[in-house]
Amino acid sequence: MENQEKKAISSRGVPSSESIYLPRHDSPELRSFEDKNGSPTRNLWSIEEVTNFIFSKKYQPKYYETALAFLHLLCEKTRVGGGEIAEFIKSNGISKATFYNRVLPRLKRVGMVKVERDTVVAVESKRKFRPMRISLNKTFGNYFMKIGDSWLAIVDDARSRAEKREQTRL
Repeated sequence: MENQEKKAISSRGVPSSESIYLPRHDSPELRSFEDKNGSPTRNLWSIEEVTNFIFSKKYQPKYYETALAFLHLLCEKTRVGGGEIAEFIKSNGISKATFYNRVLPRLKRVGMVKVERDTVVAVESKRKFRPMRISLNKTFGNYFMKIGDSWLAIVDDARSRAEKREQTRL
């Protein structure tokens, strides 16, 4: 009989580039979002609080500050081009590598920003270049609303089935 190698799943955990930070729901780090009955409160989290879920202020302070400053710029303008991005990086003393390799990819991956590029060919040199435009995106919010709404439906369904079973016993 041949010696078959058993394939095992790596136990290294979720890569940091694929994760978000979710502190305990009752953590002092979070402002209250539900009352004692589990109903949502009407207060909204600020951009600082939302950004903390993507780049933890506690564990990734430099990325957090960079992302927060960039999101403030985007909230002010809603769309920025390559020149404005370069000016933002320069004026805030941010490393280009940090912004382009760490912060921007994660903001894009979670759906907070949308990155668009145009291919332009310069007539005189026939050189191609692809200017970048970055804008705010609703995908992040829609993604988490879908998760939240689905969970609420699952809980409501389970509770109503349990209630029906209880009524049929009586």
